[in-house]
Amino acid sequence: MRHALILALLIGLCPPMALAQDRTQSLADIRQELSVLFVEMQRLRGELNTTGGAMGAGGGGTVLARIDAIEAELRRLTDQTEQLQIRVERVVTDGTNRIGDLEFRLCELTPDCRIGDLAATPPLGGAGDAGASAGTLPATPVMPSGANLAVAEQSDFDRARAAYEAADYAQAAQLFEAFTQTYPGGPLSAEAHFLRGQSEAQQSAWNRAARAYLDSFTADPSGARASDALLNLGLALGEIGQRDEACLTLSEVGARFPTSPAASEALAVRSRLNCT
Repeated sequence: MRHALILALLIGLCPPMALAQDRTQSLADIRQELSVLFVEMQRLRGELNTTGGAMGAGGGGTVLARIDAIEAELRRLTDQTEQLQIRVERVVTDGTNRIGDLEFRLCELTPDCRIGDLAATPPLGGAGDAGASAGTLPATPVMPSGANLAVAEQSDFDRARAAYEAADYAQAAQLFEAFTQTYPGGPLSAEAHFLRGQSEAQQSAWNRAARAYLDSFTADPSGARASDALLNLGLALGEIGQRDEACLTLSEVGARFPTSPAASEALAVRSRLNCT
């Protein structure tokens, strides 16, 4: 009877926790559950060692061998989880540092920007699909599915967009900037920053355009506008004479969005800039 109870406990304990981790769990959650399971295995091993004489050599050896196998698998999964977490943290840190460096350099090139006013760069991550290419607009604003807007948010965005479509780029740039200040971090922020960049580019205000494209990419690095924001950031950096930064930024387009139309356009721009 004790033999059967221990086997039932092992069968019931292992699959849900060690073999069928929910994809929505974080790495920290997985590591915590693995640690709990490992401790439980150690406790069971202690019980088996204590009662080994009553169970008999054959049955005890089989159960102990199974526990050894489970412990080995737990160690392997724990090591893999730790390595994956380290890799993710390195990618996020590297990407965030690159964005922060670009923000600092753009601020140095913008007369009305004060470096002391720069906020900390939010952590970066992810890659996404391409949106429309520079100078073109989709029929409707690009926004996440199911996004909740403030009462006046959509109307303010539409007013700025109407100015852009009417080729009143100075007014559009002001309205989009006011929009992003009024609704920071909203579902339309990345789109508003991007269209502000387009408005500034139409006026050849490349410093402000570069800043707007960078803000757009930082607001949603996995969004529909991300690849075009990064492409146009590279173009703007090239226009203000920052060739090395432009080449580096354009190379990131292909690395992050290899299947997007922006990636092929970035290659063409790199060729024009004689990037190595």
